Amino acid sequence: MLDTRIKPIVMPKWGLSMSEGKVTGWLKPPGTKISVGDEILEVETDKIAGVVEAGDAGILRRAIGARDTVYPVKALIGVIADEEVSDDEIDAFVATYAAPAEEDEAAEESAPKYEFADTPFGRLRYARRGDGARTVVLIHGFGGDLDNWLFNIDALAGSATVYALDLPGHGQSDKAVGEASLGWLSGAVLAFMDQAGIEKAHLVGHSMGGAVAMRTALDQPGRVASLGLIGSAGLGAEINSGYTDGFVAGSSRRDMKPVLEQLFHDPGTVTRQLVEDILKYKRLDGVDDALRALAANLFPASRQSEILAEKLKATDVPVLVVFGASDKVIPPAHAGALGDRARAEVLGEAGHMVQMEKANKVNELLLDHIGR
Repeated sequence: MLDTRIKPIVMPKWGLSMSEGKVTGWLKPPGTKISVGDEILEVETDKIAGVVEAGDAGILRRAIGARDTVYPVKALIGVIADEEVSDDEIDAFVATYAAPAEEDEAAEESAPKYEFADTPFGRLRYARRGDGARTVVLIHGFGGDLDNWLFNIDALAGSATVYALDLPGHGQSDKAVGEASLGWLSGAVLAFMDQAGIEKAHLVGHSMGGAVAMRTALDQPGRVASLGLIGSAGLGAEINSGYTDGFVAGSSRRDMKPVLEQLFHDPGTVTRQLVEDILKYKRLDGVDDALRALAANLFPASRQSEILAEKLKATDVPVLVVFGASDKVIPPAHAGALGDRARAEVLGEAGHMVQMEKANKVNELLLDHIGR
């Protein structure tokens, strides 16, 4: 039986398809006092580079994961324990630590990673996690897909039933975007909810997805329990057209890498694989037309075409707004657009993809928000 005074640090599972990760460096040396939420090491996956935050407090007693070494998900890569735990006890813990039972792993692998819903707005890919009383729908931004929530979906699924979908024109959903408006995209979200049997949900939207979520709350308030707006569009006029235009036009790794680096506080978060995955998506039939139509209609002349903040103030839907202080796509000042009508948080050392760069804090805020 493992000593409960000793807390394992394991290779995390970020997203439904992650099976392994590479340790790229420790941010804290052994012997450091660790608090919950401290960034302790960096990991790179086939999707993205990220930081592992401590889930327990204590002393970092072992840094087992070696730099530039790949480990399977849930493998032991570090140990946290208090000073009174002896080195011999730590050694015994490491020697006897066992990864999850094979049958648990097999069941997880056999579970469907993605599903598809046929709607009047096309065939939409989605993922479903958890089985809680509350329902959360995660809506990605321009050019994104449901993997933009890979650091969030499982954390939220501990307290709710969570759906993440690919909007039309994105990911593995059908590529036609109709009139390419927020209203049309909102209609797609509502059609997905109908197909999935979701009467009412907490909508969490990132960037363009935040504006889609707001449009949904304004058009169909009875379907929306609350709004979580992450680096959201729709709160102010300004937007970095250098990003949106660059994303639409980019056709090579040389073009796309500096565009994607604008999404993050730390540009090193952008891996070669992430760039390749985006370029692969952009080569799919219909993607170029969809992105150009959305950019032209939603972000014309370097401005946002629909500003929904004033209308949202007149509703009674609970709202949480979260921005990264280093957001280079939408100004962090937009976090205050709703005034005291919303809870607003601006997180340091995070950019437009704040839900990835500060996942633990964003998850904590969202769980508190939907639990009210």
